[in-house]
Amino acid sequence: MEETFNPSTLSTILRKNFKNEKTKISKDTLECVAEFLRLFVGEAIDRASAKAQIENSENIEPEHLEKIIPQLLLDF
Repeated sequence: MEETFNPSTLSTILRKNFKNEKTKISKDTLECVAEFLRLFVGEAIDRASAKAQIENSENIEPEHLEKIIPQLLLDF
């Protein structure tokens, strides 16, 4: 089983950004958000890792993420 984000945590994060306190989130919506974030974070890790390897770095550093984020955001 693949790791995913805690639906309760996602619900809390989403609710903090709602303008209307009565807005509700379905279980299916939380599952979709969790899956999207799982894919997004996994892709970010893969791309940052590839960038680190190109630069002969043993670790993924913040600058590797900074370099891949613009294209990642366009792709998603």
